[in-house]
Parts: sequence; structure tokens; C-alpha cells
Amino acid sequence: MKLTIITPDKLVYEGEVTSVTVPGSAGSFQILKDHAAIVSTLEDGKVIIQQGKGGQEVFIKGGVVEAKDNVITVLAEGIIGD
Repeated sequence: MKLTIITPDKLVYEGEVTSVTVPGSAGSFQILKDHAAIVSTLEDGKVIIQQGKGGQEVFIKGGVVEAKDNVITVLAEGIIGD
């Protein structure tokens, strides 16, 4: 799957991932390969990016996520701690 995380200021992350967990407005949820198409608002919180056995975390200030055809785009209002 391809993940892109962008803010109004910059490209935060772009690359291949095995899963992504995002802080949805109704609670965190995970997006895996072949996930049904979805658009959801996001709260402030942690985006967990899994790449095989490794991973990383990005803390966002709200936003929107769209997942369709194994392409995930997170449009974040900002990055916490940035």
C-alpha cells in the first residue's frame, strides 16, 4: 500500500506500508491491504505506520484520511511537536 501524509506546509511521509493506524473521530482504526474505500475525519493523535517488521509514529493535529485502491492519503492540519 502507498501512504502519503501531508500538511499545508510540507510532505511529512510518502512510502510503502503494510498497515496504518489513524486517530479517527469515533476512535482509532487500522487500515490494511485491500481495505474498503473510506473517508474519515481525524482527531489530534498518533498515526502508527507499519513497514514490515519496522514502524514509526507521527503525531498529527486533526485532519482527514482517504483510503481507496490501496492508496492512503492523510491530510493533516499540522504535526504536533513540529
